[in-house]
Amino acid sequence: MLRVMRLANALRLTRLLLAKGRVVPFTEVFRGFEKNPAVKEIFGDKTEEVLGNLKVELMWMNGYMWVNNENGHLMASTRYLNEGDKTDIHLDVVHELVHVKQWMEGKELFDERYSYVERPTEIEAYQHTVKEARKMGMNDDEIMCYLKTEWITNEELKQLAIKLDVQSNL
Repeated sequence: MLRVMRLANALRLTRLLLAKGRVVPFTEVFRGFEKNPAVKEIFGDKTEEVLGNLKVELMWMNGYMWVNNENGHLMASTRYLNEGDKTDIHLDVVHELVHVKQWMEGKELFDERYSYVERPTEIEAYQHTVKEARKMGMNDDEIMCYLKTEWITNEELKQLAIKLDVQSNL
């Protein structure tokens, strides 16, 4: 619990106004990610430049975060940012930043030839996320809980866990 509280303080997630479609700089919403080793691993020497140019579109709606395939902006639900678990938000930001890099490289983020848990762009993003979760001290059961989302079945969750070498008793 103490670890999670320290993370929430370190994340310094800016409390957001209830906005719809407001576009703001990434660094206004997510402070300190330019110093995060997981993010530096994604962007290398260009980390500060990329994050300095990245925009976040704040949406007041149900949902989480995703990358806009048209412009590369990070889309984020203000409800999720204000009410969501800070550890989940931190891991989601790392995950979505991988998608930002993929978008910058011209990769197809939503390649419908693959199911969600088999899509190469998702596997790559989850690999970074799981690595970050382990650095934060999360065990495989906690990581499995993070990976479980409403858009994948339990069988797909097991497939994803195998691909990510997450072993859980859940």
